[in-house]
Amino acid sequence: MLREIDDIVVQLDGLRRELDQVNANLERHRHPVRYFSSYAVPYALIPSLFLVIAHILVTIVFNISPLPLRLASVVIPLLFGFAAYRVHKVSANGAFMLAFCTAALSVHAMLTVTGIHDKVPILPGPWIEWREVIEYGASILLAFVSGNILAALIFHVLPRVLAQGGKPNAFAFRAARLLGQHVGEEQLRRRARLIQDLMHTVGPLAGVAITAIGSIYAGLKGILT
Repeated sequence: MLREIDDIVVQLDGLRRELDQVNANLERHRHPVRYFSSYAVPYALIPSLFLVIAHILVTIVFNISPLPLRLASVVIPLLFGFAAYRVHKVSANGAFMLAFCTAALSVHAMLTVTGIHDKVPILPGPWIEWREVIEYGASILLAFVSGNILAALIFHVLPRVLAQGGKPNAFAFRAARLLGQHVGEEQLRRRARLIQDLMHTVGPLAGVAITAIGSIYAGLKGILT
C-alpha cells in the first residue's frame, strides 16, 4: 500500500510539472510581451542593476580593491538564478538565456559607466582587455546557472528521490547485482535504492560544482594572478 501511494505521489508530481509547462507555453503564445518581460525584468534587468550599483560603489565611490565586486558578481547572479527556478521553475535552457542577458547587460553597463567616468573608450582595446571582460561575463553567467541548478536539485531532484520510496528501477537492480549477488533480497533492494539515488543526484551536484568553480575562477582569476 505504501509503495502504491509513493507511486501516485510521483505521478502527481510529474503531472503537475507537465501542467505548469503547458500553462507557461499558453501564456507565451497568448501574451508574448508580458511573458518575456515577466522573466527578463526580475531575472536579468534587476540583477544587472544590482551589479552596476556594486560596480559604482566599489570602483568609483569607495575606489577600493575589486575583490568585493568580483564576489558580488558571483553571489548576486547565483541568488537570482536560484530564485528563477524556485519561483518560476525556469528550465536550464531558460536559465542560460537569462544568464547570458544578465551578463551582457551588466558588463556593458559597467563598461559604459567606467568610460563616462574616466573619459576613456567604452569598448576594450587590446585583446587582453577583451579577455578580461569575457571572463568576467562568463563568471556572472556561470554563477546564475549554478544557482538555477542548485535550486532544481533542492526543490525537484531531492524531493523526487525521497518520494520514490523503496522501489528502485531495473537498471539500479542490475547494477546492485553486479556488485555482489550473494546477499539477501532486502539488502539487494537497499543497495539498488542507493545506486538509484546516486544516479539522480550526482549529475546535478556535479553541475553545481562545475559551474560554481568555473564562476569563481573566471571572476577572481584577474585579481589573484
